[in-house]
Amino acid sequence: MSHEAQPRAVRTVLGFDFGGTKTAIVEGTAAGIILQRAEMPTHAAEPFVKTFPSILEKARTLIDAAREAGRAIAAISVSVGGPLRIDEGILINPPHLPGWHDVPLKARLLEAFHGISVAVEHDGNAGALAEFHFGVGRIRPNLRHLIFLTFGTGVGGGFIVNGQILRGASDTAGEIGHWRLAEDGPPGFGKRGSWESFASGAGLVELAGEMFPSRWNNRTPIRELVEAMVANDAEALEVAGAAGRWMGRGVALLIDALNPQVIVFGSLGVVLGDRILAPARNVIAEEALPQAAAACELMPAVLGRRIGDVAALMAALAEPEIRSALTS
Repeated sequence: MSHEAQPRAVRTVLGFDFGGTKTAIVEGTAAGIILQRAEMPTHAAEPFVKTFPSILEKARTLIDAAREAGRAIAAISVSVGGPLRIDEGILINPPHLPGWHDVPLKARLLEAFHGISVAVEHDGNAGALAEFHFGVGRIRPNLRHLIFLTFGTGVGGGFIVNGQILRGASDTAGEIGHWRLAEDGPPGFGKRGSWESFASGAGLVELAGEMFPSRWNNRTPIRELVEAMVANDAEALEVAGAAGRWMGRGVALLIDALNPQVIVFGSLGVVLGDRILAPARNVIAEEALPQAAAACELMPAVLGRRIGDVAALMAALAEPEIRSALTS
C-alpha cells in the first residue's frame, strides 16, 4: 500500500527589527515578501533581561500562526543598531538602546529558539542590503555603489561598495552618527555637534528644543514633532530645514569619500521626503565635489515604509546556506 508524500512546509524567516522606539517582528520569504507582522514598544532604557521575555512571547505568536498556515521558520534574522560584533551577535553599546549594552543577543535567541539558526546584522547594513536586492537595485540593474542611511531614532549608515557590504575591521563601518559636524550643538552619540545630534529622530527633537524652547524640549515625543512637520507647520518646517542642511553637510562628506551612485534614506527619510532632502541637496551642491555629486542621487527608500521590515530579513537572506535552505 503506497502513501502519498506529504508536501514540505514552506520555509520562511522570522525577522526582528530592534529600534530605539519600537520593535517590529515579521515573518518573510526569500523574496522579501512580508507575510505577517507585529510591533511593540522597545522600552530601550529598561534592562534587556526585563523586556526580552515579552519580545519572545510576541515572536512565538507569529511562529504559531506560521505553523498553523503550514509554514516553518527556517531562520531568525536580526537588524539592530550598533556598535556590535556582527558574527558573534553581541551588542556593545548602542546609544539608542541604553538598556541593551553588552548583550549577547544571538546567544539569547539561540537559547530561546532551539534548532533554528540566527543571523545578526547592523541595521544600516541590513537596510543597504534590502534596498540593493529588493528596492532601488531592482530598478537600477547596474547598481554597484549604494549608501543607506537609517535616519530613525538615531542615524547610521550601510555601505555597499562594488556590490559588497562594507563592514570594516571592527564591524563599525557606517557609524556616521558619531561624526562631529560642528564644535557645538545638541548632545548626541556621546558628543555635542555630532551628526546624530542634528539629523536623526532624537536630533530633530534636540534641535527643535533649541530653536523653539517655548514649544518643544528634549522630552517631546519624536512622533509629535514629525507629525507637525508632515502637517507643514511653519516652525516644524524650520526645524526640518535646519536638520536637512546638517544632513547635507554629512552626506557631502560621504559623497566625496565613497563616490556612491545612490544614497537611500530610511524611516524618517520616507516620511519627511523633501522637507529634509531638498535642503540637504542644496548644501551638497555647495560642499561636495561636483563630479561626485552629479553621479549621486538622493532618494527615500524605494521600499518605502516596508524598509525596516525587509531589512529585518536580510541578515539571514544574505547568508548563502540559509537562502539555499529556504529555496531548495
